[in-house]
Amino acid sequence: MKILLVEDAKAVAALMAARLSAFGYDVQLAENGQVAVEMYQAAPPDLVLMDIEMPVMNGFEATNRIRAFESTQQWAWTPIIFLTASDTPENIVTAIEAGGDDFLAKTVPETVLQAKMKALSRIALLRARLALANRKLEEMANRDGLTGLFNRRHMDLRTDVAWEEAIRSGHAFGLLMLDVDNFKKYNDHYGHQAGDDCLRSVAAALSEVCDELGPDVILARYGGEEFALVLPGIDAASCQTIGQVLVEAVRHRQIPHERNAAWGVVTISVGGAWQNSATGKIVSLFRQADVALYRAKEAGRNQLAFD
Repeated sequence: MKILLVEDAKAVAALMAARLSAFGYDVQLAENGQVAVEMYQAAPPDLVLMDIEMPVMNGFEATNRIRAFESTQQWAWTPIIFLTASDTPENIVTAIEAGGDDFLAKTVPETVLQAKMKALSRIALLRARLALANRKLEEMANRDGLTGLFNRRHMDLRTDVAWEEAIRSGHAFGLLMLDVDNFKKYNDHYGHQAGDDCLRSVAAALSEVCDELGPDVILARYGGEEFALVLPGIDAASCQTIGQVLVEAVRHRQIPHERNAAWGVVTISVGGAWQNSATGKIVSLFRQADVALYRAKEAGRNQLAFD
């Protein structure tokens, strides 16, 4: 367990740190509340032991600031225990209102201190498990259950943020809409289970290409057999090249599709749209890409059309 010990009295800090270290805990020291807040924001510990009366910033104010910081983070909460020589009713009320969780006397007997730390270690372990479970739930909520790509809801959220940033910075913005050719015929001929397998394989082909493009790109299942790739800050030539590479990547998967014209394998059509400097509403770019996708279909499928 990682403990942040906040204490201005060097002798008290050294003694308490030695006692805790002897129990096997990782102890970091902060000499006042301001330093404690900075250390907490840089790397949150599993437990904070907070003195009350300190120069620069006292323990109550530091606790307030830590709780305010936690409110901006997901699944963040760390127990804060006040170290005191006087647990007056006034101090207890102030501590609880500031966001503290308990009091601990600086002169607490060794056996009591060890027992308290064991209990708090269990809480730290439960917090870590809860945080992991919540991260997994959040990831599941953001993903399409069939393909594992981002779902439409998450794509919309991230795209809105990326678009606003592009408007502020004046950067370019690219969008590719992708559709599996003759997918209804595929389902009718091979069955819906095979159709699901087909979509998973197409998604894997798209992912292999997009994984090389960096963390800013947003690849999502847009709906049914349609996918979307959002490309913030990209130039027009690169946007077109990526679209062409995606067409080839899916075709080269050689997924059998007897009802897909002369190719005999699964193919995709791609519609691309691009702005040199992001302006207006992102919905306009999606409409532009949809029109381009329709052109690619009308021109014979298995190709890119780009505006």
